[in-house]
Amino acid sequence: MSKPYTDKTNGRFKTRTFESNTDSHELVWHRDKADRVITVLEGNGWMFQMDNSIPYELEEGDVLNISKMEYHRIYKAGSTNLVIEIEEPKNVKSFSDYLSEASKAGKNTHMTHIEDRVIYGGVKGARESIFALRSLRDMLAGNSNSSTDVTVKWDGAPAVFAGIDPMDGQFFVAKKGIFNKDPKVYKSEADVRADTSGDLAEKLVIAFNELKDLGIKDVIQGDVMFTKGDLNSESIDGEKMITFQPNTIVYAVPAKSDLAKTMLKANLGVVWHTTYKGKDFASMKASFGVNLKGLKKKPSVWYQDADLQDLSGTATLTKVDTDEVTAALSKAGKIFQKIKSTTLSELENNPNLAIKIETFNNTLVRKGERIASTTKHVQDLIKWFNDKYKKEYEKRSSEKGKAAVLQKQEDEMKFFSKENKKNLDLMFQLMNAIVDAKLIIINKLDKLKEIDTFVRTRNGFKVTGSEGFVAIDRATSGAVKLVDRMEFSMNNFSKDVIKGWER
Repeated sequence: MSKPYTDKTNGRFKTRTFESNTDSHELVWHRDKADRVITVLEGNGWMFQMDNSIPYELEEGDVLNISKMEYHRIYKAGSTNLVIEIEEPKNVKSFSDYLSEASKAGKNTHMTHIEDRVIYGGVKGARESIFALRSLRDMLAGNSNSSTDVTVKWDGAPAVFAGIDPMDGQFFVAKKGIFNKDPKVYKSEADVRADTSGDLAEKLVIAFNELKDLGIKDVIQGDVMFTKGDLNSESIDGEKMITFQPNTIVYAVPAKSDLAKTMLKANLGVVWHTTYKGKDFASMKASFGVNLKGLKKKPSVWYQDADLQDLSGTATLTKVDTDEVTAALSKAGKIFQKIKSTTLSELENNPNLAIKIETFNNTLVRKGERIASTTKHVQDLIKWFNDKYKKEYEKRSSEKGKAAVLQKQEDEMKFFSKENKKNLDLMFQLMNAIVDAKLIIINKLDKLKEIDTFVRTRNGFKVTGSEGFVAIDRATSGAVKLVDRMEFSMNNFSKDVIKGWER
């Protein structure tokens, strides 16, 4: 039986490509014989599903940790080819170790939602989440001593890297494959067309030709927002707008504005967000932010950085807003003091368990729901674990296999002791309080956006917020995501919302 993909192997790394015309019947449930770390390099519209979980859409840059013998599948083919990099790390003990190594290498591969720092970061992570929101509150209330910077998450595609190869001094463009063991970079139009096809190839060719003479010194990463053919003239609420829709969000600029006139002259639009420096691609270190001051101005390219442009004036929290954030953070602090540090430490030291808890939490997120009763959520979580083991037990045919599942279940379920159940209840209360404060701040930050954002529904346009924000601590360069996950989930999973690749 032929496989629905092609592989290219390089050492322990494997690049796997699924064609966009793959029949969904070929995408079957399966298990792997070893732990795998999978990075999504490219692909629009592809859905992924773990056993007993709701399927969700893959995005470029997603990093998936799949334990050996754990059932999973590609759930639905997308509108473009799906390209993933598979690694079976022999010397990596856990997913958190892998992320730690990626972080040390400086690669911009993973960022945690601010509330999920409670699950993964132990006592320190929970404390840092509260402090990060305090800093954002102070900044938005007009305190210039805040140590936090904020960038906007733009819903662009594809991701693009551009700059000078430090090994030979040549200009290149690249996609996520830049950090493969064998870096995949394009130093000519011919290089692009030899390795890519379709709309991706056309966008990378335009990017190469338009960016090569801007004077980029280092390596910078951004998102392509549009090429010339992506700009449309549409009427929204009776006003003529210039729109572009790289993914889910529709960006709209008043047609008579100077910004619209600038965009209409451009062949390419890019938002830059990360800078990389190093003697070669393998050793490069990432830093959030891009200094665009030295780049040439060119009418055929519209570009900007992802920094929030102004954190004064309309960004200032009202006294009511400030009091609401303060109350939520005060509540979070009081709950935090009640949680036994041993529970958070156990999770911090058992990242595979933490990942499973986050996976369960995400079953609510994908339904557009929040945790209502934290006590019931703990009960449902334990039932979810037991149901997973029951299914795994029933799949085993030998007594030895069944016994192994029961032993694994017994070992893992020791975590859910009577004391830990109380602390998990408090942990979910803490996460709820953090989300309450986060949503007020997101709502205020979203008023700063320079370009209006909508989703396209079958009944017309509907106003939506930005994809989200990234809060960066200047002292540590640590970063967390601030995303309205309920709105994000509704937009991404609603059949009524028309995505860019579905038009």
